[in-house]
Amino acid sequence: MLKEKSREWYLSLLAAAIVLTLIVLAVIYRDKLEDLQGYGYFGVFVMSVLTGGTVIVPVPGLPMVFAMGGILTPYYVGLAAGLGEGVGVLITYMGGRGGRKTFETRFYSSYIKIEGWMKQRGTLFLFFSSSVPNPLFVLIGATAGAMRFPLWKFFFACCAGKTVKGTWVAYLGSWGLPTILRWLGISM
Repeated sequence: MLKEKSREWYLSLLAAAIVLTLIVLAVIYRDKLEDLQGYGYFGVFVMSVLTGGTVIVPVPGLPMVFAMGGILTPYYVGLAAGLGEGVGVLITYMGGRGGRKTFETRFYSSYIKIEGWMKQRGTLFLFFSSSVPNPLFVLIGATAGAMRFPLWKFFFACCAGKTVKGTWVAYLGSWGLPTILRWLGISM
């Protein structure tokens, strides 16, 4: 029992340290984040990890995916964004898993609702809730961790859903960015 509590404490501490590190790096290097676009698919991946992993400082992941979809191959932009956000959201999962008791008491009503949905259709719920822009996904990821939802199922459902989201946003950019630039009098 004591060993499990100390392991939960270390997981919470690790998740908090990673989030704080990502936030500090995002604030310090906010001007450099825009330069990641020059790195193509790798830049999309890194920006998406930051988007999925930071919960306090908003990282503009979807606008970048939209823009990069207009410049690069949208399908590959969607894959890079989905994998990156899937990796980033693991931080939320770890935080929920490590700080289960605190999370359950602090967000009790949200936790109970999400837990019910997860018990009914866990993997499908994760897939569909991650395949659309969803600011509440932080709570969903933390609830999955607190419930001890299998990590591999969580990761693959989130990556698949976030890849769907990234791909359709990138295709919107592919179709819409040239039109927007044309309206602004800018040629590609």
